[in-house]
Amino acid sequence: MIDRHAAENDALELLDILLNKAIQQGADTADAVLVESRSLGASYRQGKPEDVERSESVDVGLRVMRGQKQAIVSTTDIHPAMLDELAQRANDMARHAPDDPYYGLADAGLYVTDVPDLDLFDDTVPTTEQLIERAQEAEEAALELDQIKQSEGGGAGYAMSTIALGIRGPGVKFGAAYSTSSHSISCSVIAAGNEGMERDYDSSSKRHFADLDAPARVGRSAGERAVKRLGPRKMESGKFSVIYDRRVSGGLVGHVAQAINGAAVARGTTFLKDSLGKNILRSGVSIMDDPHIQRGQRSRPVDGEGLRTEKLALVDDGQLQSWILDSATARQLGMKSTAQAARGVGSPPSPGPSNLYMTAGTHSLADLIADIEEGFYVTELFGFGINYLTGDYSRGASGFWIENGEIAFPVSEMTVAGNLPEMFMEMTPADDLEFRYATNAPTIRIDGMTVAGA
Repeated sequence: MIDRHAAENDALELLDILLNKAIQQGADTADAVLVESRSLGASYRQGKPEDVERSESVDVGLRVMRGQKQAIVSTTDIHPAMLDELAQRANDMARHAPDDPYYGLADAGLYVTDVPDLDLFDDTVPTTEQLIERAQEAEEAALELDQIKQSEGGGAGYAMSTIALGIRGPGVKFGAAYSTSSHSISCSVIAAGNEGMERDYDSSSKRHFADLDAPARVGRSAGERAVKRLGPRKMESGKFSVIYDRRVSGGLVGHVAQAINGAAVARGTTFLKDSLGKNILRSGVSIMDDPHIQRGQRSRPVDGEGLRTEKLALVDDGQLQSWILDSATARQLGMKSTAQAARGVGSPPSPGPSNLYMTAGTHSLADLIADIEEGFYVTELFGFGINYLTGDYSRGASGFWIENGEIAFPVSEMTVAGNLPEMFMEMTPADDLEFRYATNAPTIRIDGMTVAGA
């Protein structure tokens, strides 16, 4: 069993030493991040174990600020002599850095004082043998289907991380740490028939093992998905209603988040830069960012600058309520941070969401499809043709064709295209929201999109 509390305390003690060294060597303010990670994974392919991978790492990043100059250095060596060198190197670099009036610590009084427990850590640690068994179970369940002829493998994994943040400045002494875990199952297989061969997959990833889908369910789902894709057709081009399956609909929410990211707004590189307070989605449609979902895939008790996180309505009833901001972008825009700073060991804080999702609608999937004479049900997207300056959107896609209100047959090698501002205003969500990923959305319908095929 892993003693996460001991790991968190050790991480905070190390950061305290490092920050004291940075201040002693001339920094006005400093902050530091430590990420300690362990992972174990196994795969099983074509009836036998394929590989086992294990990794362990400790990464530390230090940012020092001298006046309006800052520098960032990182290391994987945490011996005392290296900490001295890291602090000295960061201070030397900061002396020669250009001035930046926007960077700096967050405003006093905003730091979290009580780190909430979001139940992100499960002390159930699987053995290598257990992971191999789970991967085997997933593959075998898929291969039970007659038309599944080949397997790209079943996989199972476990990972845990300890994340610590420390901050020092005039009147500021902050430290917080928390731990996360992740259990996962995946399977990818190839179906074969007279019509050719098609590949598909399924997966499950959860913070706690008890919440994880059964390996056999994941494997069978992967197999069934692959079989359904056999015999795809190519359709003629035209304007059609497009349904985005939940596997891909979260990407549309991600496009909204990218377009309202404070860094893009401050640079003026987003088509939504003048849209705050305006309707960008249909009435009744909302997008939330909730860092406090218990066991959430991207939950975090504090943001990357030590601020108190909270649930935010980014879009409420169709109206854009807030940019996604950290302290630096908030200063550039003359606003306050929304406590959405993300942080890596080798870079300064930058704005980014946590558990992002579109709220569920009131129509069932059957309702969304019922009146479509011809349309495209998208289950997979590839390629990335998106211009955030203009909103132009084009993606490769595959899935199923809709005829007379029903899913009729598989299609592939298609393209869906449109303009994001127009697409946003046409989005109609179903009532089937499910939290499986870091960004989630119900099934979404968008009318009047350009679909290009044969």
